[in-house]
Amino acid sequence: MAAENAALTGGKMGGIGDVIRDLPAALADLGLQITVLTPSYGSLQKLPGARALGSLQSNFRGINQKVDVWEVHGAVGTVRSLVLDHNLFMPTEPGVIYHSDDDDRPFATDANKFAFFSAGVASWVETLESTPAAIHLHDWHAGTVAALRAFEPSFERLRQTPTVLTIHNLAYQGQRPFTGDSSAFDEWFPGLDYTPEQIADPVFDCYNPMAAAIRLADRINTVSPTYAKEILRKSDPERGFVGGEGLEGDLNTAAEQHRLTGILNGCDYSMPRTRPAPWGEFLKLAKTTVGAWKAEADASVHRLALERLGQLPRRRPPHVLTSVGRVVEQKMRLLLEADNDGVTALEAVLDRLDRRGHFFLLGSGEPRYEGRLEAIAADHENMTYFRGYSEALSNELYRTGDLFLMPSSFEPCGISQLLAMREGQPCVVHGVGGLADTVQDGVSGFVFRGDTAQEQSAAFVECVANALTMRDRQPRQWRRLREQAAGQRFEWSASARQYIETVYECL
Repeated sequence: MAAENAALTGGKMGGIGDVIRDLPAALADLGLQITVLTPSYGSLQKLPGARALGSLQSNFRGINQKVDVWEVHGAVGTVRSLVLDHNLFMPTEPGVIYHSDDDDRPFATDANKFAFFSAGVASWVETLESTPAAIHLHDWHAGTVAALRAFEPSFERLRQTPTVLTIHNLAYQGQRPFTGDSSAFDEWFPGLDYTPEQIADPVFDCYNPMAAAIRLADRINTVSPTYAKEILRKSDPERGFVGGEGLEGDLNTAAEQHRLTGILNGCDYSMPRTRPAPWGEFLKLAKTTVGAWKAEADASVHRLALERLGQLPRRRPPHVLTSVGRVVEQKMRLLLEADNDGVTALEAVLDRLDRRGHFFLLGSGEPRYEGRLEAIAADHENMTYFRGYSEALSNELYRTGDLFLMPSSFEPCGISQLLAMREGQPCVVHGVGGLADTVQDGVSGFVFRGDTAQEQSAAFVECVANALTMRDRQPRQWRRLREQAAGQRFEWSASARQYIETVYECL
């Protein structure tokens, strides 16, 4: 069960959606019977061919709620896709997977939604004719299932079902109060007799669904081997290191109990590589995409992007740099880290690039970072910031670019670098997590490191400069590096075998 499923149109927001599309398909190819459950969000049950299977009763907020179950045709026919439908899965408009709440009530809206989803899945398990071999929980959104399995006596079949937790990103844990708020554990499950220590945040007196799942799941895995090691250490923001994010104690306990492992995510290589679109067609696609965004919201960032696209020469610049990803602290901190003169790494890269190239960045997220990107793009004619997301435009950026920039502060696995490499675009990456596991410095891309955030940021700028120097002065070496990037293979079939051998068969 997961919050996202990219096999369903409208069911994806980030990389977790790709995993939920591709991993079940790879497991099914190896003979497993897989059912994926997601909330409907008020839209997925309306997809073409959706079929109502009936309804179930799930107790939430002390009320027996009627939850409709729909089977939806996904992109992978060998995997069964179910969505649970109720108006509580659509707290605002249809189709919204994640909501942003005020800082004083983080996760409030989503925690309500996913706590109810967990209750619905737990109730669904009780309706089955036989006990599943395992229930696989993905990130904090599904963590409440582990709490209900441990403490709700009516869920007999669920208690008999082994549980697996996959950690996609520890930075988001879904903490909410135990009581005193409409989005609180005791409000969701009044009268439940539970042990607070089993589900509490290790620092604050509140409920933590990620911590609960780590403590209560039978097996745990992260989405890369290096990230599985990093999260055993305490985070040190001053030194630019992101580790266990407060849960390192529980994770070390899990490791000592041989419940924790790291399995690298895969990538889909089934489609043949295609040549990038001619420069004029790429610009046309970009203008059309931004124009559609501007029609929905006439924001200054869209007007600026259209202005930049209109100023670009008809001939392709010598260097095209690209980046695709969420505009959040994880992805933006090092890019926007300033040196002693107050110059950010992004500005330093743009200054070195000068008129010999152009940088395209596609992504949206936290307004404070979006605003800073827009301001830098306004001051630098060699940068275009696309605030939004478009599958077509992102795919073309992977094909069009010469050098992909991914200076994440941490990266559980990462999908963007895999997609860029698949298209033969070398990447500049921070040597952490899945980036360290997938990019070889000087062989298939460029890797930088540093002992502090400022050192990492400076190393990133130098790494980009060195990559562009190689492309300018060593064309043969650059061609070989591109070929080696395109030749890397991180197959989902290999990941699926690891899940079977190191996770499922150990339950």
